[in-house]
Amino acid sequence: MKYVLVTGGVVSGLGKGVTASSIGVILKACGLRVTSIKIDPYLNTDAGTMSPFEHGEVFVLDDGGEVDLDLGNYERFLDIKLTRDNNITTGKIYQVVPHITDAIQDWIERVAMIPVDGKEGPADVCVIELGGTIGDIESMPFIEALGQFSYRVGPGNFCLIHVSLVPVLNVVGEQKTKPTQHSVRGLRGLGLTPNILACRSTKVLEENVKAKLAQFCHIPAENIVTLHDVPNIWHIPLLLRDQKAHEAILKELNLLGVARKPALELWTARTKVCDMLHDPVRIAMVGKYTGLSDSYLSVLKALLHASVACHRKLIVEWVAAGDLEDATAIEAPDVYKAAWDLLKGADGVLVPGGFGDRGVQGKILAAKYARENKVPFLGICLGMQIAVIEFARSVLGMCDTNSTEFDPETSHPCVVFMPEGSKTHMGATMRLGSRRTYFKVPDCKSAKLYGNASFVDERHRHRYEVNPDMVSQLENAGLSFVGRDETGRRMEIVELPSHPYFIGVQFHPEFKSRPGKPSAVFLGLIGAACGHLEAVLKYGHASKLLTKGLSNGKPMVKIHQNGNLKPSNGSLNGVYSNGNGVHY
Repeated sequence: MKYVLVTGGVVSGLGKGVTASSIGVILKACGLRVTSIKIDPYLNTDAGTMSPFEHGEVFVLDDGGEVDLDLGNYERFLDIKLTRDNNITTGKIYQVVPHITDAIQDWIERVAMIPVDGKEGPADVCVIELGGTIGDIESMPFIEALGQFSYRVGPGNFCLIHVSLVPVLNVVGEQKTKPTQHSVRGLRGLGLTPNILACRSTKVLEENVKAKLAQFCHIPAENIVTLHDVPNIWHIPLLLRDQKAHEAILKELNLLGVARKPALELWTARTKVCDMLHDPVRIAMVGKYTGLSDSYLSVLKALLHASVACHRKLIVEWVAAGDLEDATAIEAPDVYKAAWDLLKGADGVLVPGGFGDRGVQGKILAAKYARENKVPFLGICLGMQIAVIEFARSVLGMCDTNSTEFDPETSHPCVVFMPEGSKTHMGATMRLGSRRTYFKVPDCKSAKLYGNASFVDERHRHRYEVNPDMVSQLENAGLSFVGRDETGRRMEIVELPSHPYFIGVQFHPEFKSRPGKPSAVFLGLIGAACGHLEAVLKYGHASKLLTKGLSNGKPMVKIHQNGNLKPSNGSLNGVYSNGNGVHY
């Protein structure tokens, strides 16, 4: 087994996750099998109970693991299925044994051997990302373990890539190397010697700057690559290839004679078309954490995958759910009007998952608006539940119906707590991971989007679900619960047949969306929003579409297009910027 370690220095949010994913892409393009491990030096055992404001979204794996969002990057870029063990945390290690450095090394070796690409046998290369920044006190046990690990696996089996920042001071307009020099010196002092330096900068490194870095960091100039700001993250593997980063990595791993030249023709075409898309599709994202796009990272990626398949440039209109409520109309009428203007100007409405009662009334109002005005709507997890609640209130006249999550004493509990759940323990007590949904209505839109399959496996993360005792009332009034679990008691997919596109799903389809293979229900939403739903339904699930996707009902190239996203907490946080306030 060969190992590539990616570390970061100077500041956080440089894009180690995207860099590690891109390294995996280029190695895979060289014909190698690749797996990934993310090390997070926090004391939690997993990301399940961490605040989205602090940590971004919680990514859910097939086995129910609640993990760091970078594992979502790995799965999307490499099209693999990871396990909870591919995310190492301090909490997990401390739970196991007191000899922490040995435990970390044993864990890496064990997990690296687990196949993640559907083939038998272990991968050829394991890309490891060490979270945080060199010098963080919480990272020290992992840095020591990885230093020992480099000697344990021996020369030719370990390559260290250090991602650092080369800032440009506006006053002098000069690329400054000192922060990177200090970062590399600190890394060496901790027992790790970088083989390759990946420099984040606003522009390409000047030759004299690269020479200076080579001299003072003791790294060959050909092993110093620039990861400068680009229009979208699809350029990153191409930047690595153009600077022959793959050759440097393969040389360190003694794989030059084994690997082929990277086959990135499709990736290159995807990048070119991605940069050219201009016809917009506007989706109103009605949520609770609209100030931090990382909280909905996988939802955004799934929207982008689908928008590109329909040859549209995605524009996400962020609508804070609370701003749609009557209280805001009284307290801040301008904010209220702006929120409703965004909602009414959108081509489609999406209400993502979430927890807690803040903004729920606003989400209900958004679902009501979409339902009554025939605007394409997709509700995910809580978004599905509030759509059902709104329907029961407006159509069945049950004004006090609610979820027991928000009103335990409601006389009409439309959404109830799962029978096997726990109300006292928050972590890992939900219905998590991949579960099967069976289609009960064969000719429904959802089944057609999934290629007329009889069932589908999607990932879950929830504690509440639609009350099965109210289903018959709701269906008699016009709702259709077209997808259910194997018992028939759990409602998984709901549709409003009289509506052009009104679908709610209890699962989280965004976690399995891939570039070139967009999630079926997201593809349906975008297709309906830009007037191509019939064409999308005709071709079925994206994996069965022609490789050229849809444009005005005709085949076209399916590419991943980046939209108009808000920055995350004012930092890059693992993404790349085009310098115009648009972050990718």
